[in-house]
Amino acid sequence: MLKKVTPLVLVAAVAACSSPLDRRQANGGDDYVQAEPVPRLIIPAGLKTPPYNKEYEIPAIGPKANPNLVGKSLDIRPPLQVLPMAEGTHVEEGSDNIKIVIESIDNNIDLKQEIFSNLEGFFAQKGIAIRSRDEQQGYFETDWIESQEVIESSLWGADNIYLLRQRYRFDVETRPHGRTANIVIHLVEHEERYDDKLQDVLLSGEDKQRYTIDMLNSAIAYISVKREQTIQANRLKQTLGIQVDLVTPESGQAYWSAKSSYKQVWDRLRLVLPEMGFEIADMDSAKGLYFIKFTDNSGFWSSLWSDQKLSLEEGSYRLLLENGENADETKIFLRDGDDKPLSNEVVSSIYQSLANLMKEERKLR
Repeated sequence: MLKKVTPLVLVAAVAACSSPLDRRQANGGDDYVQAEPVPRLIIPAGLKTPPYNKEYEIPAIGPKANPNLVGKSLDIRPPLQVLPMAEGTHVEEGSDNIKIVIESIDNNIDLKQEIFSNLEGFFAQKGIAIRSRDEQQGYFETDWIESQEVIESSLWGADNIYLLRQRYRFDVETRPHGRTANIVIHLVEHEERYDDKLQDVLLSGEDKQRYTIDMLNSAIAYISVKREQTIQANRLKQTLGIQVDLVTPESGQAYWSAKSSYKQVWDRLRLVLPEMGFEIADMDSAKGLYFIKFTDNSGFWSSLWSDQKLSLEEGSYRLLLENGENADETKIFLRDGDDKPLSNEVVSSIYQSLANLMKEERKLR
């Protein structure tokens, strides 16, 4: 059956085509492999040896070089570069695999679940089927990934197709502290077929590394987009106001209840406290402590940021943060410099100034 083709396709059909194997090799012949070294001139005794030009002298190969990689066996393609584009990633290269180290960028997100979710999204986007997966042991193993290329196009019959088939394994190892994880990519199986005939291809360590780098860069690019979306979402969330309520129990210390996560409240207080007239002398995020000082310039700050002047004596204080009953609640306690609770009247008098500044929406910087 005669194919219907455009003039552009006709030009492409008569043009010389090369297979992926041909592109690995230098153009022209490789007769130089059979060349014998030419001995130096024998200079008779009594004559001076002429100087030799060393511009084209071929240096000896190093001890780690493979002497068999000559002629058609030599891969002339430039090496691929690992591109750790995703936030919080860097790369470690092995002889036949690539390890990417991923650091947590959000303490509220389980790093292992984030990686598994991103890899599943990457496979779905690329249409890659999963042969097996185990989140507890930490691995994905793909089914065959196929890519084909038309090497010779015929007007009267079937095209000659070069088919590349590969399977990969992604190992995910999370460190015990949960803030760092490794992804190691292995090329599990590899097949190349031309015109439906299996090609005899022996992959070197460099070949495997080239394929794993290519696959790794695609996965990193996807993870980079998802992490950037997470970062932007967190930044936007930080600009939103936080509702703060005054809680005065029948017995016990009064406190403020912020309707947001611990980290978001902690970050917002770093902005709000100076605006209220407090100087942050020190902080300990692990213990949820701000060490703050209050001085006479509170009246100046209050005129700028609030309609009310703080009813507070100058001196040193402590602001303590605790997790609330759920993830979207954080308790805030104000204490004196000796870590003793302040009276409920003082906590109540400061409440409105704090609440007004905490609920303001901030511009995204």
